[in-house]
Amino acid sequence: MSERENILGRIREALKVPAPLPGSHDDMSVHASAEAPASHAREWLPSVGASVAEQFDLFARNCADLKTDFQLFANRDELKTALAKIAAAEKWQRVASHDGELSNFASRSLGLPVLLTDQGYDVQAMEKCDAGITECDALIAQTGGVAVTSRSAGGRALSVLPPHHVVIARREQLVADLPAAFALLQAKYAPDFPSMISFITGPSRTGDIERILVLGAHGPKKLTIFCF
Repeated sequence: MSERENILGRIREALKVPAPLPGSHDDMSVHASAEAPASHAREWLPSVGASVAEQFDLFARNCADLKTDFQLFANRDELKTALAKIAAAEKWQRVASHDGELSNFASRSLGLPVLLTDQGYDVQAMEKCDAGITECDALIAQTGGVAVTSRSAGGRALSVLPPHHVVIARREQLVADLPAAFALLQAKYAPDFPSMISFITGPSRTGDIERILVLGAHGPKKLTIFCF
């Protein structure tokens, strides 16, 4: 028997075993003694620290590793000053944003033309914006990532098209780990989930060509997180 016949024979044998229906893998009636893997996730996920201060420290270290600019402020005045500084340094002419309490404060404080995504927009006009300013659902200490959805971050494109993505967050939006982030999204949106849920970990990057890291290949070249 040839190797080809051996492979095809194994495939035919495997096809005799019916596959479980989607969503039935953790069906307790089928696996009486099974427990959902997520219930044990924290046993093998990295430690995040017990206190909020430790978790902020971990988040900051992870952001540095990911080439994310993370800045923690005491109040809105410090946030406003930092926004003005970065806008002047990068010579921003126009920004894109969405309707939200934090995003409105940030974009209006700059005194620049603002493209809002809430009432429809021209994609080419957004691509010409120097930065996209969004809110988020959570900051994740364990990964240094940001959880965003199409509802919390002004749609699908706002965090992707402009070359600099600026996230405005509150301190209380920090969660310890990924299980906490998924639980937050479940509690906030179920059963009517947004059309897009994304976890952003640093600016867009690729290392496909000779393993040389290139930022901005498929999205923003810069990610800045301002938190107060």
